[in-house]
Amino acid sequence: MGTRREARLLQRLDQAWEALRQSYAGLSDAELLRPGVTGTWSVKDIIAHVTWWEEEALTHLPLIVAGGRPPRYSVTYGGIDAFNAKMTKQRKDLSLADVLRQRDDVHRRLIALVRTAPETELTGETRFRRRLRLDTYGHYPKHARAIRAWRERRLAVPAVAELPSRLPP
Repeated sequence: MGTRREARLLQRLDQAWEALRQSYAGLSDAELLRPGVTGTWSVKDIIAHVTWWEEEALTHLPLIVAGGRPPRYSVTYGGIDAFNAKMTKQRKDLSLADVLRQRDDVHRRLIALVRTAPETELTGETRFRRRLRLDTYGHYPKHARAIRAWRERRLAVPAVAELPSRLPP
């Protein structure tokens, strides 16, 4: 049985995760693949992006628990933007089904990792909590907002196919 702190942290993570999932709930596969949600990214690209940051958490949180320090993105990749560009290119050709399967698998493993984290890592503003927040529940809302805004823009402006074929006299 988990501790109260663990339960609160998992609840916070779950609420942000569900808000992200709700932001794209009900979209068709074609809509999930449509570029332009954030820059050229589609919802599928955003899901892949969120997943690779959860993978980063899975890689680096155990290192933090062991007292280590993850390498800096500026040193390893030339910055976070360069890392994101590398990962975008690497995952661009994944199918929607593969992206969704990875999303579910990685998120399940992340929750399991948090459930087994030492109590001392869940208390206060530890390096573990900071990294978890930056890679997950502090990260999801930015993308959920972008997807909701994109959906609202699409509702406000009819698609070209929906416009009348000719203007009235």
